[in-house]
Amino acid sequence: MLRRTTVAAAALLAAGALLLSACSGGSAPDASPTAVTPDPDAVVTVRLVSEPSNLDIRETAGAALDQILIDNVYQGLVSRTPDQKIEPELASDYKISSDGLTYTFTLRDGVTFHDGSPLTVDDVVWSLEQVKSNASYSDSDRLTRVQSIAANGKDVVLTLSQPDSSLLWNLTGRAGLVLKKDDTTDRKTKANGTGPYKLTSWKQGDSITFDRNDAYWGDKAKVKEVVFSYIPDNQAALNGALAHELDVVTGFDANLKDQIEANGDFTLVLGKSTDKGTLAMNSTKAPLSDKRVRQAIRQAIDHNAIVKALGAGQTLYGPIPELDPGYEDLSSTAPFDPAAAKKLLADAGVTDLTLTLTIPSFYGTTVSQILVSNLNDVGITLKVKAVEFPTWLNDVYINKNYDLSFVLHTEARDFENWANPTYYFTYNNPEVQKLYQQSLSATDEQTSADLLKQAAKIVADDQAADWLYNGASIVAVGTNVSGFPSVNVNERINLAELAKSKG
Repeated sequence: MLRRTTVAAAALLAAGALLLSACSGGSAPDASPTAVTPDPDAVVTVRLVSEPSNLDIRETAGAALDQILIDNVYQGLVSRTPDQKIEPELASDYKISSDGLTYTFTLRDGVTFHDGSPLTVDDVVWSLEQVKSNASYSDSDRLTRVQSIAANGKDVVLTLSQPDSSLLWNLTGRAGLVLKKDDTTDRKTKANGTGPYKLTSWKQGDSITFDRNDAYWGDKAKVKEVVFSYIPDNQAALNGALAHELDVVTGFDANLKDQIEANGDFTLVLGKSTDKGTLAMNSTKAPLSDKRVRQAIRQAIDHNAIVKALGAGQTLYGPIPELDPGYEDLSSTAPFDPAAAKKLLADAGVTDLTLTLTIPSFYGTTVSQILVSNLNDVGITLKVKAVEFPTWLNDVYINKNYDLSFVLHTEARDFENWANPTYYFTYNNPEVQKLYQQSLSATDEQTSADLLKQAAKIVADDQAADWLYNGASIVAVGTNVSGFPSVNVNERINLAELAKSKG
């Protein structure tokens, strides 16, 4: 997702008494179905689409970092499973006070950083305080309601100023990552975490390599090495798979299923995701400042045609996908109706409208071609401006210099962007902001979800953007590979169960 400070690039978040037991080594992913006999010396090569600009997960935007570094290299006190359950990780257990204002985490014994240093409560307190006190750090504002962070023996105690129903979830992401106190590691090019893999090599423009961490506190990785190979083009990825240069292909084109499965070496696996193909509309600029024009654009777009062309996923008409709390079907807010779209434009006095769609170049042309055709049918000329991702970040994300923009927002539970008027969406509705804050203060999950549902309906009724589709996780997995995640792969790839057979 593109949160307040992080951007998704992939081709491209409860109060009450609670005590959870320890798990053996972090949460296991919802994995690919193949069963194999693991080769402990195996090397697995994984195709990814979008390479990070640098490796500093504290300050660098981009889901390309979360995708590979969280769970595998960096960890937090708690982690989350693909089905959105929260489990202890660097904490052996945790408790929440009945008033939802005190969170007590007991640190796990025997954890070391990749440089051999033991993990201490001071590392945890320092890490969380650094995030909270540095606005430039990703998700710093997600610790806003944390009043104090303190060590108490083996415990880390977080005291809140008011309940925060999202705190545990936030601690499973960037806000909760635990780093070595005062570490001098250059995070832009290296990493020093506590996870089951060590980052050992980055060949910029080509690949990132992880090696198994044999000193890991939990269950050791089942493969010796993982190589993430960055290949933006799907045809090139297909060729690499067929040439046995790749073991797993993520971000794949579902329409190429028959080709990659032809020789029996790969199986295409479709999983659910929180990927939201989002068409942002800059409502600070006329005529997009007119709700009727935004609605006309939405009603001109054939969502079913987009899903069919992509070969996977499902339609989505609101800001919350099915996997997240607060979801409901909002298709009634903008049903496909070109005639109604033309009337809305006429009512708004808009004729001969030309708009520019700014889109990161790695997305290809499938979605943009459909948008050009659909909008042309109602009298809107759409010019497509494909740019390199750093340009998109500067022009759209930072400077908000755009008419329309398309990005696949991958992060789960990122509704906060619609409650943030400074975000690049340019959406500003005080009622939505109020409901979002109330959802955070809710002391039970259902109340929080209901408040989010109300807010999401307002956003969709305001025609704040269009949500073109809820993408699927599309992964081609070698038949000699098991344990590769199949859910939310564009957001996080937990390699805890990854294995590969000999041969």
